[in-house]
Amino acid sequence: MAERIVIVGGAIMGASLAWWLTELGHPPGDVTVVERDPSYAACGTAFSNSCIRQQFGNPLNIAVSQFGVAYLKAFRAHMGDDRVPPVHLHPFGYLYLAGDAAEVARLTAAHAVQVAAGAGTRLMSPDAMAAEWQFYDLDGILLGSHGTRDEGYFDGTTMFDWWRRISRERGVRWIDGTVTAIDTGGGAVRGVALADGTALAADIVVNAAGTRGAEVARMAGLDLPVEPRKRYTWVFEAETPLPTDLPLTIDPSGVHCRTDGALYMAGATPAHDPAVDPDDFTGDWSIWEDRVWPALAARIPAFERLRVRRSWVGHYDLNVLDANAILGPHPELPGFHIMNGFSGHGLQQSPAMGRGLAERIIHGRYATLDLSPFAPDRVLSGQPFAEAAII
Repeated sequence: MAERIVIVGGAIMGASLAWWLTELGHPPGDVTVVERDPSYAACGTAFSNSCIRQQFGNPLNIAVSQFGVAYLKAFRAHMGDDRVPPVHLHPFGYLYLAGDAAEVARLTAAHAVQVAAGAGTRLMSPDAMAAEWQFYDLDGILLGSHGTRDEGYFDGTTMFDWWRRISRERGVRWIDGTVTAIDTGGGAVRGVALADGTALAADIVVNAAGTRGAEVARMAGLDLPVEPRKRYTWVFEAETPLPTDLPLTIDPSGVHCRTDGALYMAGATPAHDPAVDPDDFTGDWSIWEDRVWPALAARIPAFERLRVRRSWVGHYDLNVLDANAILGPHPELPGFHIMNGFSGHGLQQSPAMGRGLAERIIHGRYATLDLSPFAPDRVLSGQPFAEAAII
């Protein structure tokens, strides 16, 4: 008999896993997704900037992104359904700017890793960048690292919507509800209880709860080093638009900005960055006037004159151990799987992570990519699997 699987969280990771489980042959009727907010009005997926990159310092993260790009490009073929639209990928590239020797060293070391992995990254002098993008003021910049292919915006909403739709049509049960308890009787997962009193039996429970990942883990008596952290986004119109696409530019100030259709999108991490409540989406909007706009105008003088069209606060499910995903079965609780702590990389990593965990559940091993370095074991031992390229 097939194992009964309950996925706690139906945002991008839960949706990916549900679809991949059915795609790889697990009986859909034995898969249940529980989502507390079916409107998805306040989750990391809804507030994502929806970009993908290969400029990581960790070879496995590069491989995960390369899998994701290949999947996005062949999305309709993977879905096997003429109704499904293609996923648009706008490859404007990422451009990291180094303003000190330490960042030059980091970009140079990361470039070697990326090139060895087949990424199209190039290191650029200030003169080379000025020749290609004349709108930058590169005062104080020592080096740039630019992704020449397969980096940029993609339509993550289409991917998310169709994963949910097809998995439902195949027979996966999607339940609107809140998990309030996990049954671990006998030292293994037995099922979950919902706020309305519903009990769901399960052989496997997957924690795909995003910023509520630590909360769900505590229901099983486990600690998970994942915290909700606020991240700010602004979409604005420039009085004088730039003549070409703006790469996703990561400034030494920590502010980043990119092309967003005919508009532009900027983001920043607050200087004071504590853990917050998963329902706290309030913002200290003085950060725009005090820090973000001045940094934008200093780096791109044309942005001295602009108009903000909209703004929002989203959350990262930040893995405070090493800012990398936590994926796979927990070694101390049979049947409890973790799919959490993506630290801002979730949307772009969801194709590979969903397939990988589905393989691990169905076959007992990873087949496409060896994702075992992301295993929860490292959390218990306190041994980071580090990634320095965090935005």
